[in-house]
Amino acid sequence: MDYQNILVTREEDIAIITFNRPKVLNALNRATMAELSAAIDELASDENVRCIILTGAGEKAFVAGADIRELQAIESAAEGAAFAAQGQSILFKIENLSKPVLAAINGYALGGGCELAMACDIRIAADTAKLGQPEINLGIIPGYGGTQRLPRLVGKGYAKWLILSGDMISAQEALRIGLVEMVVPAEELMAKARELAHRIARKAPLAVACAKTSINVGSETDLGTGCAYEASQFGLVCATEDRVEGTTAFLEKRPAQFKGK
Repeated sequence: MDYQNILVTREEDIAIITFNRPKVLNALNRATMAELSAAIDELASDENVRCIILTGAGEKAFVAGADIRELQAIESAAEGAAFAAQGQSILFKIENLSKPVLAAINGYALGGGCELAMACDIRIAADTAKLGQPEINLGIIPGYGGTQRLPRLVGKGYAKWLILSGDMISAQEALRIGLVEMVVPAEELMAKARELAHRIARKAPLAVACAKTSINVGSETDLGTGCAYEASQFGLVCATEDRVEGTTAFLEKRPAQFKGK
């Protein structure tokens, strides 16, 4: 696909999706969201890609929110609900993808950008990054899952603080409350993201997929149900060639060569 608003690059066993609208701080408009959805579908079917990184072009922004002109043009409750549901469906696609998705937050991650990062599996932020859900300042609320994923990550109190005040916080504060997993110097961000992505990509792909799914499913249910689901996924990976290769390589004291079978 010929993308106009994003860049998709492949580096060995990983892929990088870069939001490429730096003049508008990589704001998410409908066209960009459609391209993101298509890129995720493309990479999902690429057997050579085992991990994906999302980041933003330029030094100022990861994604600084939605396109305000598109929000201004919404004329009814039904149109607004449809707008939100469409965006949510794309973020669910990222969250439920069998391949891990890392967010390399290189600058502002606000509104839809923060929601996008929260749909990823691991968030690495530059020490210069700023995060927040400032929709309240526009007379609206988060619509791409922010009111749901944020409290699941940081707790209801912190989520209400950020969403009700519209405050923007530093990467360091985001790390403290659990909104991001790592903070690194800005100049080291992509190197760190690539290193982690390649490290994950070298693991057994089916085991990675089952582990991701087990965490996602288990975090939304009770412990007993979650453990039962984990047992079913454990059974699936025990039947793979990668399990045979992994255990054999360990006993033979050599690196495992996983094939995703």
